[in-house]
Order: sequence, then C-alpha cells, then structure tokens
Amino acid sequence: MENKNKSNIPNHSPNKNNLPKGGPGKFRLDWLFLLIGLSLAGLFFTKDMYSSKEVSWTDFQQIVLDGDLEKLVVFTDADKLDAYVKKDSVEKIFKEEAEKAGANPKISVNIPSVAKFSEFIEKIKLENDVNIEVVYEKGEGTFSRILWFFGPTVLLVGLWFYMMRRMAGGGGGSGGLFNVGKSKAQLFDKGSKVKVIFKDVAGLAEAKQEIQEIVEFLKNPGRYTELGGKIPKGALLVGPPGTGKTLLAKAVAGEANVPFFSLSGSDFVEMFVGVGASRVRDLFRQAKEKSPCIIFIDEIDAVGRARGKNVNMGSNDERENTLNQLLTEMDGFGTNSGIIVLAATNRADILDKALLRAGRFDRQIYVELPDLNDRKEIFAVHLRPIKIDDSVDTELLARQTPGFSGADIANVCNEAALIAARNGKKVVSKQDFMNAVDRIVGGLEKKNKITTDAEKRSIAIHEVGHATLSWFLEHAHPLVKVTIVPRGKALGAAWYLPEERQITTKEQMLDEMCTTLGGRAAEDLFLGRISSGALNDLERVFKQSFSMIAYLGMGEKLPNISYYDSSGQDYGFTKPYSEQTAKMIDDEVNELINQQYQRAKEILSQNKEGHEQLTQVLIEKEVIYAEDLERIFGKRPWASRSEEILASKPVPVPPVPENDEQPETPDESFEDMFTSENKESSSSGQEENNTTEV
Repeated sequence: MENKNKSNIPNHSPNKNNLPKGGPGKFRLDWLFLLIGLSLAGLFFTKDMYSSKEVSWTDFQQIVLDGDLEKLVVFTDADKLDAYVKKDSVEKIFKEEAEKAGANPKISVNIPSVAKFSEFIEKIKLENDVNIEVVYEKGEGTFSRILWFFGPTVLLVGLWFYMMRRMAGGGGGSGGLFNVGKSKAQLFDKGSKVKVIFKDVAGLAEAKQEIQEIVEFLKNPGRYTELGGKIPKGALLVGPPGTGKTLLAKAVAGEANVPFFSLSGSDFVEMFVGVGASRVRDLFRQAKEKSPCIIFIDEIDAVGRARGKNVNMGSNDERENTLNQLLTEMDGFGTNSGIIVLAATNRADILDKALLRAGRFDRQIYVELPDLNDRKEIFAVHLRPIKIDDSVDTELLARQTPGFSGADIANVCNEAALIAARNGKKVVSKQDFMNAVDRIVGGLEKKNKITTDAEKRSIAIHEVGHATLSWFLEHAHPLVKVTIVPRGKALGAAWYLPEERQITTKEQMLDEMCTTLGGRAAEDLFLGRISSGALNDLERVFKQSFSMIAYLGMGEKLPNISYYDSSGQDYGFTKPYSEQTAKMIDDEVNELINQQYQRAKEILSQNKEGHEQLTQVLIEKEVIYAEDLERIFGKRPWASRSEEILASKPVPVPPVPENDEQPETPDESFEDMFTSENKESSSSGQEENNTTEV
C-alpha cells in the first residue's frame, strides 16, 4: 500500500477539541499561580528574618527609658511602630524566648497616636539624653494584610486546580477538569480538504475494494437498499505494521464526503475511574448528531483486549468498563443507524470475541504485506520524486525486498537518496539502493573492525559453506552475494532472494535447514574445529525443526499431529502433551538436525576444490556475487519462483498525475516499522540470512 501524494490532512473543521491550547493573546493561569507563589515565598522569608514581640505602650516607655532600643520605625497610617532591640538587651526583653528572637529582634507597639509618640520621644531625648534613630513610614497597608490573611488559602486552591487541569489533560487549554469525560476525537467534516483518495493508494486491490464498497454505500445507499441490503456497521482492518491500514482510513476520510471522527484506542485510557466509558458515550453522542458519519479507532487493541485475561481479575478494571461501553454503543439496546465504525489493529488475536462478532465488526479486512507485483507499484510511486539513473530497475528492487512493507520501501528509497547525497552524487544509482537495503536490514557497515587473518579465513570458510550448499540444493533460496565485511553484530553474511511461497513442502524446509547448517559443517570439515559463529544458525535450525515436528506434523514417530495453538493464547506453564511425547519430540528434532548436518558435510566434501577457490576469492575481494559461484560451479539448473511470477504477470506502472506535478513522498503514509515476526528477510540476522557472530 502506498500514497502517491502528500498525506498530511490540513484544515480541520472548526471543532472545540481541535482548537490550539493557549495562544499569544490568552492569559495563562500558570503565570498567575507562579506570581502568587513567589510573592508569598518572598514575604514569608522576609518576615522570618525578624522575630517580633507585642508589648504595651506602658512597657514600651520603660524600655525606652532603659536605653534598650536602637531604632524605631513608626507607621503613620496604622498608629503602630516597630522597635529594634539592642543585641545585649535581647535576653532582658524576650527572656525565655531569646533564642527564638532571630537575627534582628524587634518589638511591636500600638501607639495612642503619632502626635503623642512624637511628644513622648522628644521629651525623652531632652530630659534623659537618649539617642534613638526614629523613622516614619506609611505602614504595611491594607493589601499586605489581606495577602497575608488570604494568600495561603488562595495558593492551595490554585495549586489544586492546576493539578486537576494537568491530570485531566487541560494543560492550560479550555475545558480542564470539567471536560475530562469528553471525547478527544478529531473531526474532519464535509468541508475539510483531505487530499488522500483511493487512487493515491497503490497495491492491495482486494482490501481497497472492501473499503470502497462502504464509501459507495454512503454515497449511493439506494443501490443497495433496493435489494434489501444494509450498510455494514463496522469494518476491522487487520495486518502487520506498515502495510497501510491508517492510509486506507485517510482515503475513506477523503472520499466519503461525510463527517469523519478519528482517534486512537489509547485516547479512552485515563487515570480516573469511569472516564473511558464517558468518552465512548460522548463520542457516539457526537456521531449521532453528525449522522451519517464514520468513526475510525486506530490501535483498538488498547481497549479491545479480551476480558478476563488480567491478573487482577477481581478488581474493577477500567479498561474492561470502557470495552463494555464500546460494545453497548456499537450494538446494544439503542440504535446507531448511520454510524460506521472503522478500526485498525495488528493484534486481532487478542481482541475480545464479543467485539469481533457480526453486528459490530461485520467485516474483517486483511491488509497483508505487499507481494512482488505490489512492491513494483510501490517502488514506482516512491521513485517519482527521486532523481535516478538508468541502472535502477524496479523489478530488481522488488525482488530484493521480500517481506518489506510499504513503510520499509519508503525508507529504502529515502535511505538510498541520503547515501547518494553523502557521496556527492547528482543522481541515485542501483548500488545506492543495494547499500540502502543492506543498511536497513543488516545494520551499519564496520570496515574498521579489527580481525586477524585466521579469524577472517574462518569467517570466509563459514560463509562460503552457506553459499556452496545454496547453489547445489534445488529448493534453497537463490544467492545474491556473500560478504565478510562486518555489519551490525554480524561478522559476515550470505544474502539471498527468498522465494515468497504460498505453501512450503517438507523437502523445501529440509534444504533450507541444510543450507543454514553449511557454515558449521564447513568449519568442522575444513578447519577441524567449530566456533561460536554458528549461534544464529543453530537457533534458527532448532526452531524450524521443532516447528516441523510439533506443529506441522512432519515427524516420523509423530505424523499428522499438531500442538499449535492458533488462538494466540498459548498454553502457559502447561503443555498439551505428556513427558513421554516431549521426549519423542526431542529425539525427532535431534535426529532431523543430525541428518541435515551430515548431508551438508557430504555435499561440501564433494565440492571441496570449488569451496576452497571461493574462499580464497572472498578473502581477497571481501564480497562475492552469484556470478563468481557460476564461474566456479557452473550455471545453477533451477529457476527461482520469483522469475516465474514476473514472467507470467506483468505489472502496469501507475500513471503520472495530472498537470505534470511530481508528488512528494509522504512521511506519514504508513504505520510504524515492521516487526521481525512478519518479515521474511533476505539479509543479515533474518530468517534467510546466515550470519557469523561473536
């Protein structure tokens, strides 16, 4: 699946949920809380520096006469003064509280009036020769007293509201705590200009046809209702990551010409109990108001996981409450006519069965990885904005990337352009694409990694062992090249063109196992010792042989028996067979591996001279290709399945867009990168590649 035009969706319809939070002309409460906090902190620390004691006017007069004060601050508008005590008089005045007096001890006095105080202080200075500094000020003021009285309460209330807004996702925007139960869905209304349409989606014609039928029903319902047909209530897009499920949903939004609600399954998840169910109700309430419309829920497995599978089954599970509400809204006692629910997931095996039943998701549309011909179309799309030379062949690139999703192909084209630019080229050549595939799948090349001559020879013998067996085994994948240049964690690798088989026979599996064991067999046969370089090979051989015996029923002692669990729930700590049967499985696995190991050694012994020649060439060149094997061993007599498919089914190249515009390659046309479980690789560290690791 691929997008031929820019897939960003601008100009959302006016919707309160889509408005930007805050703005240049909007006052932020965050600053108000910060200002109040700093003010209170400043007043608190300033006040803490001075310890005050209330005394009467009579006691104050005696203290003045005793000469215990050094400074008087009179507040004229408050009839109050602060008198600062001399350090040697602190214990006399404060007594047992002297230790708490602070750095600048003072006493506070309520004076009869400023006039009487002035008369008293002048009389004392004249009669008793007392020298005291007197300062007159206007006083603390009403605002200061109010701030001290109400400030702490206001601060606590403000902080509480601030935290509630943060937890509710308000974050300075509108709504806050009171909108915590509102839906977060983005609305693309009829007036929205969504640029992605079905013609922009390359490959997977079957999945497009299923989705297009739903859109056609919305545009022309009479065509179906005349025959008694009903519009599907929902469709579930299932497939590996990167295959274009979200892109198909964007195409629906671009062509349906009805309101389109888009959100993720994680948008229903919140820390407050009941919020998820409330958001589901609000979403369908909005959808009913806009009916007919489409709701798209991406990654629905975030809320649609099967119930009763959690460890805390006795507790009130918020996710299960959200799922229950979703089930009720999709097909409950009420009616939601005119609302179609689209959803996407790559984990359909863990979804609740009630969610998958007819009446909720009437259709399950499988969006698979693109095959050979689909990849040619996708490469043709992504190569349009790239300057390439005549050496680039989309057919070769499609064959070189089996198991790649549309996102991977987009990444290959982009990486090839970056490599060409890094090397100062004006156009992108075939070699840049080959290097891009190697870089993405195998890892970064490490030419400066230090290896001794003995290690290099051991690696070369190992990799040539793989190459030799792949040349002489009919069902082995065709070889592309062999290298001993370290890349990623691998010290060397044999690269193949895996054949994309629909079914695999036992003979094909045995040839693949024999080829994989060729590296260890070559070390044992030509060096007389074995190394840790075959770790990855042995791991893959064991998994494949175990699958043949325990899952595919290909064993001699246990024929036609499969212990595979297709539900994806697995068996946990128990096994569906006895200890005696487990022993039989182990014995058959060991016997199968040993047979293919001896077979590999026999073939290598018969072609010892050719193996030695190839090893020497690989040590000198560090990279050899299929042409080198053909020169030494002769032409390989078997044609690959990919060649047969390409010869029998030519693929039309997508037409150039109108107005001779070169569409840009979208950055967000696909989902996240693929997982190794769904990828049949042609290179290092993958199923069909042999690597040597330390």
